Amino acid sequence: MSSGTGSDRYKLAADNRRARYDFEIGQVFEAGIMLTGTEIKSLRGGRSTIGESYAAEKGGEVWLYNAYIPEYLQANQFNHETKRPRKLLLHKKEIGRLAVAVQREGMTIVPLKIFFNEKGRAKVEIALARGKKLHDKRATEKERDWNREKSRVLRDKG
Repeated sequence: MSSGTGSDRYKLAADNRRARYDFEIGQVFEAGIMLTGTEIKSLRGGRSTIGESYAAEKGGEVWLYNAYIPEYLQANQFNHETKRPRKLLLHKKEIGRLAVAVQREGMTIVPLKIFFNEKGRAKVEIALARGKKLHDKRATEKERDWNREKSRVLRDKG
């Protein structure tokens, strides 16, 4: 599946739709990802998922954890681990920005999608995000009932 406009064409390998639902997405970064040959072949097959994955800064590097890239069946002897940590390739300034946002502002690094860019290189789109607050349904129900009652009282008086 190709998407994008103009020069930013890409082939989507894995998408994290839930991230946009669970988090308020802030600044977005594009990072390279260090993969083995069998991982790239599995990604091209399109069976990988990043719905439960996350990224974290550790020792001046950013790592992607819990991303599921299935084994490549034709290479059983040299297969990779399906959920091993994978290093993300970013510039030092970007790593610094991510680390500061996580430590000082309490943000989370969320992977949004894995894709192949126009040159055929595997990339990960990550974002700084905040968790959305779940609103209390009871409060909205009370407010709705109060508004209904208020409109009835005003209508009956008038």
